[in-house]
Amino acid sequence: MYNKNYELWKNANLEQELKDELNNLTEEKINEAFYKDLDFGTGGLRGIMGVGTNRINSITIKKSTKGYADYLNENFTNPSVAISYDNRINSKKYANIAARVLAANNIKTYLVSELRPTPYLSFLIRHFKTSGGIMITASHNPKEYNGYKVYEPHGGQLNLENSEKVIKKISEVTNIFDIKELDNNLINVLDLKSLDTIYLDLVKGIELNKFSNPATILYSPLHGTGSTLIPRLLEEFSYDYYSFLPHMINDGNFPNTRSSNPEEKIAYIDPIEYAKEIKADSIILTDPDADRIGAAVYHNGEYIILNGNQIAVITLNYLLENKKDIKNGYIFMSNVTTDLIKVIGESYNINVVKTLPGFKFIAEQMDKLDKESTYVFGCEESNGNIISPFVRDKDAVQATLMLSEISSYVKANNMSMIDYLDNIYQKYGYFIEDTLSFNFKGIDGPDKMNDLMEYLRANHLEINGFELESIEDNKTMKITNLKTNEVKTSSLAKSNIIKFVYSDKSWIMARPSGTEPKLKIYISVNDKNISNSKNKHQAIKEVINNLINNN
Repeated sequence: MYNKNYELWKNANLEQELKDELNNLTEEKINEAFYKDLDFGTGGLRGIMGVGTNRINSITIKKSTKGYADYLNENFTNPSVAISYDNRINSKKYANIAARVLAANNIKTYLVSELRPTPYLSFLIRHFKTSGGIMITASHNPKEYNGYKVYEPHGGQLNLENSEKVIKKISEVTNIFDIKELDNNLINVLDLKSLDTIYLDLVKGIELNKFSNPATILYSPLHGTGSTLIPRLLEEFSYDYYSFLPHMINDGNFPNTRSSNPEEKIAYIDPIEYAKEIKADSIILTDPDADRIGAAVYHNGEYIILNGNQIAVITLNYLLENKKDIKNGYIFMSNVTTDLIKVIGESYNINVVKTLPGFKFIAEQMDKLDKESTYVFGCEESNGNIISPFVRDKDAVQATLMLSEISSYVKANNMSMIDYLDNIYQKYGYFIEDTLSFNFKGIDGPDKMNDLMEYLRANHLEINGFELESIEDNKTMKITNLKTNEVKTSSLAKSNIIKFVYSDKSWIMARPSGTEPKLKIYISVNDKNISNSKNKHQAIKEVINNLINNN
């Protein structure tokens, strides 16, 4: 199959860069680049840039956009699309290609004139009331990657049903080398000055308290889109903030970062050194498309990196402590997020709704709220949340402002953020979460991941000292109580996810990543005693590592 695809591309009229790369591929690289079409997943494309059907390039971008255009024209009258892009290599180029393909299909576009964050794209969709949106980004992936995320009219990523419709339309695009592009008046290049002000004014609405002696904040956009808005926001709020200048350059090669992912500890090494000089209270990092936030906070002479669950817990607790008279409130969380969110929310009589992993599912639930209900918070463990629902994808711009406020609050109360978190644990219990990621690259990677998932289904995760209570399998849509043998149907969408829940409410969940060649295994333990929680976590982690290494 790959030989046929390779020959088609070899004889096509490709742009010079792709042609040169094609002519220099080894047999192994030809196989990797052409053995399949790059999967258009539940939210779009993500992959390594390069020549071939299994790569992100101008041809695969055109094909996906043509399929998306056919979907829009079939489902909307006079459709329109907002388009934004991040700092990655070719992002602006791909955004312009998408706009021209849509124009050739008589679809109006609102195209940013320069890079802007993913949540800003969600804002544009809602502001212009478009039929959808396209964000060119590979989020926190390494520099070799790029991606193409597609959005609903409500501003969240494409839902499962509509993803299938778009995938079908893309599969019907046959002559991929003859997709028409037009540069005409259907492409509206946006003047961002006034739009930035509207967006930032909406972000400012989340402020709860002002402090006379604000926290000292060190901020890094990791070479990405956060630099376009966040420094201005912190300045306008008069925070004692510093930009980490080596990371302020918009560069898709990420020359001055050790990682473009704020979830990884190595991303903090250089900012921490500068934070010591300026005596920063908090270090805040946003990923390249500024939907994820990361933080390291000063405590007892060192900087401690918070994970996504801890950031969500701190933020929610602060919101609920400071918001009064919430009527019929709702919190939304993915089912791989710490259960401490649910515990805190329910202690304030707030409704808590769990979804599948992926913020698109949270956005879908947010959009179903009626006028009598109050949105309170939405979060997932992978360092993303929404505080104000004027957008429908996780927003690190909002999160940065709120975390800066909380930093100022703890400073005013002679605490550190770690002290504040410890107070929460003392009240509700010590919850420890972890995400273990195992890479499965190459052609046989997906098969190996599926084999491991089936092994878990067949053998379960029996762990010494833990009593397995129930199994939730979203592939079969069954929730089985092992004590009573009662079987219920899952209320979540069908997905290749399995969760093992133990009698002490610890749990382990496994799923293949939707955006990377990784198997992700999530761990959650809790206990009233911190030592017990740490011991439980370590015991589970050892079992999982042994399991993966021996299979």
